[in-house]
Amino acid sequence: MRIAIVKLSALGDIVHAMVVVQFIKQYLPNSTIDWVVEEDFRDIVMGNPDINQIHTVGIKRAKKDRSFRVLWQTLRQLKKLKKYDIVIDMQGLLKSAIVSSIIPSEKTFGFDKASLRERFAANFYSDTCHIDYSENVIKRNAFVIASALGLVISHTDILNKQPFWSFNNEPESCCLQNDKPNIAFVPGASFASKIYPVEKFGQLAQMLDANIIILWGNKEEKLMAESIQNIAPKVNIADKLSLSGLTAIIGQMSLVVGGDTGPTHMAWALNIPSITLFGSTPGRRNTYQTEINQIIESESSVNPEKINKNDMSIQTIEVEKIASKAKELLAQPDQ
Repeated sequence: MRIAIVKLSALGDIVHAMVVVQFIKQYLPNSTIDWVVEEDFRDIVMGNPDINQIHTVGIKRAKKDRSFRVLWQTLRQLKKLKKYDIVIDMQGLLKSAIVSSIIPSEKTFGFDKASLRERFAANFYSDTCHIDYSENVIKRNAFVIASALGLVISHTDILNKQPFWSFNNEPESCCLQNDKPNIAFVPGASFASKIYPVEKFGQLAQMLDANIIILWGNKEEKLMAESIQNIAPKVNIADKLSLSGLTAIIGQMSLVVGGDTGPTHMAWALNIPSITLFGSTPGRRNTYQTEINQIIESESSVNPEKINKNDMSIQTIEVEKIASKAKELLAQPDQ
């Protein structure tokens, strides 16, 4: 069976989606699974050994450059792909639905109108399924795949998932230590209301008997890392990492602490303990909690269909609460 999965972006969303590939392989071991993704995120998909081929699109670049030529090239390349038995849109946006409809296939599957924020997207699918938009994103991902392919993916299956990246070239880091837990802080995020204050990250670092490594991805996040180091001089700042390097270093951590952002969600994907901090975004929707992957939410009321980016309640989360949860997770066996 030839299957194409469309999940274009962003980093955290792709991380949450890739878990389904191992379940497809369990039920359909001889299937071919290809993935369609924005070109900026190709490397993160490359790390999954169960994905046969990756097709990239340049929609983001076309929008940034206002280039109809780039968009036309992307759509024309998709149109030329070998026909699939089924294309499954796991993104559920209008742009991903259009991409899905262009790829040659016997069937195009996605969420129905009542399950989507951009409801018009459902018009581009030949078959649909229904699950509430406010439902946990990993459950939604499992449900759309299970519905499309006639599989059964249970809560137990998800809890017992295997890490779904392989990285043979782990980066040698002078930051890693053997005599203390290695904890990664992820201070950055895609918008301000998902960012925990650097002052409180600094206080947290001082409260933990651990080797703290701060991960960053751009100039603003590097400045955040330096501000944390000014408060807690013993913390280390990681080098600039590629997506594959980021995956590899997170895979070596004892714990990852950060906001609702891709690198923090990678810890869940790699079965690494994590604490994800939530303010303006819905924690119980955006994270699949396990014994080692925990969330701490502000007391803010969140509407998952309309995020209030002016909700800065993440700043009210007490440092002591995070420190207590961190110590609890580090005290678990094998951590």
